[in-house]
Amino acid sequence: MNPRIALATAARVLTQLRRDPRTLLLLLLVPVVLEALMKGIFWDQPGVFQRVGVPLLGIFPMTSMFLVTSITMLRERTSGTLERLMTMPLAKLDLLLGYALAFGAVATLQGTLVSLFAFGLLDLNVAGSPAAVVALAVLNALLGTAFGLLVSAFATTEFQAVQFMPAFLFPQLLLSGLMVPRERMLSGLEVFSNFLPMTYAYDALYRVSSSASFSGALAKDVAILVGATLGALILGAATLRRRSG
Repeated sequence: MNPRIALATAARVLTQLRRDPRTLLLLLLVPVVLEALMKGIFWDQPGVFQRVGVPLLGIFPMTSMFLVTSITMLRERTSGTLERLMTMPLAKLDLLLGYALAFGAVATLQGTLVSLFAFGLLDLNVAGSPAAVVALAVLNALLGTAFGLLVSAFATTEFQAVQFMPAFLFPQLLLSGLMVPRERMLSGLEVFSNFLPMTYAYDALYRVSSSASFSGALAKDVAILVGATLGALILGAATLRRRSG
């Protein structure tokens, strides 16, 4: 792995994003708008908004980064850009790490913006540190980026890339515990949810919202999220080929 090549790749991707201000605005504003909608939906049920609002600070960025990253990488694969890059002396992991760094920078801005908006204007409160919520929101956005890079290998059109979102993320959302506590689900679904990264994304953010202490359970959730992100990047590197066709 060559850090210089990874940074150069990240700079190229960020330059492309800068030239596409509409996509950049959507990335930054959609999670904010969705969080505001949740506040409006549960306007007369502040307790419900406090329960779901903090986990959604991580889930919304994860979803938007997954979608944008998968489409962006798919364009690289189908346009021939990826094939040209792979003829250069760079490792596959350098390429994916560069994308992760670029979208990670956007994810940091995105997570910070939506968190500040929720805490400042939506009166969202947490027992733990708001900085920890921002850090978890960024980690979840990075996880969405890594999964987007991975699933782009299995799509041949942008429509298929979009369809991966309901197929890949929505079941995780339903089983994460956001809708119904997992212990109240069918036993088979509860067991299955233990293997889904979004379960630990929800658990980590919920723990920060309800407790000021850094527990062993929270540390386990963070470790699993980091491991899932790294695992997705490694698997994504394995899908890269020297020929795009």
